[in-house]
Amino acid sequence: MSLVPDTFESTVRGKDALPKRSFVPSLFHMPRNVYLLLLFTTGKGFQLSIAALTLNYYVHSLGYHPDFIGIFSAVPAIGSLTGAVPTGILADRIGRKPVLLITAALSPLFLALIGLVTSAPLLLGLSFLQGLFSTAYWVTNLPLLVENTTEEQRVGVLALNSFLLLGIGSLGNLLGGAIPEFIAGILHVSAASVLPLRWGVFTAASFTFIFGLPLWFLQEAKRTPRTHNEVSERERKRIVPSVNTKQLKEPAPIGLFVKLLVPDLLFTMGEGAVVALIQLYFVLRFHLLPGILGIIFTISGVAGGVFSLTAPLFVKRWSKLRIVTTVQFLTAPLMILIGLAPNLPLAITGEYARSFMRTLIDPVYASFAMEKVSNKHRSTLAGFYSTTWSIGFSIGPAIAGWLQSNVSLSTSFVFGAFCLVLAPSLLLAFFGNEKRKQTSEVEGDAKEQ
Repeated sequence: MSLVPDTFESTVRGKDALPKRSFVPSLFHMPRNVYLLLLFTTGKGFQLSIAALTLNYYVHSLGYHPDFIGIFSAVPAIGSLTGAVPTGILADRIGRKPVLLITAALSPLFLALIGLVTSAPLLLGLSFLQGLFSTAYWVTNLPLLVENTTEEQRVGVLALNSFLLLGIGSLGNLLGGAIPEFIAGILHVSAASVLPLRWGVFTAASFTFIFGLPLWFLQEAKRTPRTHNEVSERERKRIVPSVNTKQLKEPAPIGLFVKLLVPDLLFTMGEGAVVALIQLYFVLRFHLLPGILGIIFTISGVAGGVFSLTAPLFVKRWSKLRIVTTVQFLTAPLMILIGLAPNLPLAITGEYARSFMRTLIDPVYASFAMEKVSNKHRSTLAGFYSTTWSIGFSIGPAIAGWLQSNVSLSTSFVFGAFCLVLAPSLLLAFFGNEKRKQTSEVEGDAKEQ
């Protein structure tokens, strides 16, 4: 539920857009900007997956315990939370291309510096800065893709963008596991030692930097007052009737925002408690080396990315609220299964099942949430979702790290499962009666007819 802007439009409009025109032919007739942005997204996906595999492992190899690693994992989300709004304002003021170029240069720089330092203050400080500058990608990538695509292309492009980031990008797990093994073989040391893992962190940083170099060729339209006046008469006729005085004066539905955001905050806390430290858990519990760890999470990521494309099929059959709550309820025991699994195969099975089901949440819940508010407040709601993600992935890993150090490795999974039971319970309490009321009204109308 962390990438609301990326998943909402493709979910809501998918049924209407896809029958009109196949996305495959249009993929070869798009502006150069789209290809450059998708290329950078691919590199970003590799960076995220390689860093997820090697970064905490590297900090662990320095001798730090899970309680510190949990805080270390939470700090980038705090940086992202701090920088989201200022970065958005800066992008609107100076343009999105310069801001995207800044993140393509500084985000890998600070990530590489993390791989060079060993002291706790420097690790935390650089991790914060890395998260702070990384947020520019999430702020600028989607608006640029929307600007450079037609309405018919947009659904497919946004879906492809998500798949490249989460599905293809997860292939980076293979590199994240192979690089330390390769360096360890050359140096005749353990792949779990500091130097091989340091090279894994450097590899993650290099992907963002190298795939970001072509962004210099982006062509961003100049922002002038004239741009607004150049909207065609046909566009004005289509847009103006949809805006009325009542809608412009409509106050923000604070109560509805709270009902939508509190369950999401609990969900991200539970996810953060598990996802942020799950690679480290496999290392500590089953003593895995980077190579096999990379294979395990590559399969999980790619398969989950492919499975996410089936979300529209589920929406056709069941209501969005039913899909979201059912998946969350079923994911909770899978988290406990992973945490309490007596052997590696059972833990892997639980992780694969969790990953498969998890991929259905983002697009379905995003569509459900956005349909609850008017168009006037959807951007505001999306901004709040970014905030709840940052807070959840700050609190969740910090709590999980403390639990793993002071109680047991498994208790962090129990905490995550508790959050995933509470989140859908609140959703049903807030919106379940609404669904039943709508069903009753439909049945009543049918009887009258």
